[in-house]
Amino acid sequence: MTDRLPSWRPGQTRERLITYLDDLKSVPVADRVACFDNDGTLWTERPTYLQLDFFVDTLTRQAASDPTLRERPEFAALLSHDAAAMDDIGLERLLGSLASLLDGLTPEQFAALAVDFRNSYKHPTLGAGLEGLVFQPMLELLEELRALEFTVGVVTGGGTEFVRAISESLYGIPPELVVGTLIGYEFIRDDQGRPSLVRKSATHGKLNDKDAKVEHIQTQIGRRPILAAGNTAGDQAMLEYALAGPQPGLAILIEHDDADREFAYAGRAETTAENEPITDVADRLGWLKVSVANDWTRVFP
Repeated sequence: MTDRLPSWRPGQTRERLITYLDDLKSVPVADRVACFDNDGTLWTERPTYLQLDFFVDTLTRQAASDPTLRERPEFAALLSHDAAAMDDIGLERLLGSLASLLDGLTPEQFAALAVDFRNSYKHPTLGAGLEGLVFQPMLELLEELRALEFTVGVVTGGGTEFVRAISESLYGIPPELVVGTLIGYEFIRDDQGRPSLVRKSATHGKLNDKDAKVEHIQTQIGRRPILAAGNTAGDQAMLEYALAGPQPGLAILIEHDDADREFAYAGRAETTAENEPITDVADRLGWLKVSVANDWTRVFP
């Protein structure tokens, strides 16, 4: 047992998780599906979302050659790091405006930018690159699930294409198993008649958060998870859904309570208000609560 999940501290949380995994032998392989939120569940999400840093980096470079971008309220707030103005504008509008900066790129061009960001980014407070911001205990859980022949997907509120560009190298999860907020595309032909796709900033469908996560799991993967993990109220519907099927399910809530090794904060939804703290929901519904401070001996690789 000590060789399994080595970064998980011995105790009730680890024992319950391993017991659940060991009891899955009777579950058909086709039903072994797991879905993980990304921000705050597979990698850190403080002090800002990493995808937001990617877009702000793009904005900073474009504003250097086009100062008129600073006249847009969304961009002015981001470039001046005006937290109050950003709160007033809202995360959804900020991300939508930032996405428009990359309109007209092909999927391949956008993926190349995301990979370049992965290779060059340094976290402003932790000082690590993207590979060093992934939670080591969650990587170990992903390996356990793969050994049990699970289909493992990422279900994120972030942009699908950004996470697809880096999910395989960071998590071993292929692009087709990333479910996120979809960007629009337009089919075009160049002057020589060759077909291509180009990005359009208008969101294709709903922001992938709360109930939409469950809807998009079905429309994009087509299989119900029996294990789901998240860290905020935006993941509640997905975690409840994993427990509602005919097979034994497990819902995992990551609690960020370690200001020394990572960050300490409550798992609130960014897009809507909630009536009940997500930790109270977890207690009421019997989810597995995972404390970063108490249940993980190591946080990062």
